[in-house]
Amino acid sequence: MIFGRSERGKSPVEPVTLKILVAGGFGVGKTTCVGAVSEIKPLRTEEVLTEAGRPIDDTRGVEGKHTTTVAMDFGRITFREDLVLYLFGTPGQDRFWFLWDELATGALGAIVLADTRRLEDCFAAVDYFERRSIPFVIGVNCFDGAVRYPAEAVRQALDLDPGVPVVQCDARERESVKDVLVAVVRHAMTHAADHRPSVTT
Repeated sequence: MIFGRSERGKSPVEPVTLKILVAGGFGVGKTTCVGAVSEIKPLRTEEVLTEAGRPIDDTRGVEGKHTTTVAMDFGRITFREDLVLYLFGTPGQDRFWFLWDELATGALGAIVLADTRRLEDCFAAVDYFERRSIPFVIGVNCFDGAVRYPAEAVRQALDLDPGVPVVQCDARERESVKDVLVAVVRHAMTHAADHRPSVTT
């Protein structure tokens, strides 16, 4: 139990909680990614795509997609009794971006999922995290039938800083998503160390 007593007679353990965002364009696999690793049934706010939304929802390349996240996806991973990770999947369409600032508050870092067939769809997410100095990694979601490009080619196409990790993954596979999460945490630690104020004597 997370909030139970760690040992008989000792006070309850208050866990350290970490937050990682899962962002990217419409239909890139954010909901799938959160669901692949969450230890609980993910909270999802998906709604069916309607004819009314067709003029503003660009479904090119994801014609088989019939639902969309309208608020967020939420999942949880408990590493230890005193360490819990929360995952928040952001909505992909522009009209729901007003939610991003609230979701990003206190985030350790972010995964920006990318589809090499529609790489331009993740530009806005990359720009968002760069402007706010939130460490992020690019998770190239390897869709069936999509060409797999080298990490450096993806980096150049997105005009990323050299220190931003680019990791290939399969958002459906638990172990694959775990690898991306590890990359986020490592990158966030490096980012924090690089931006630590220097101490002068």
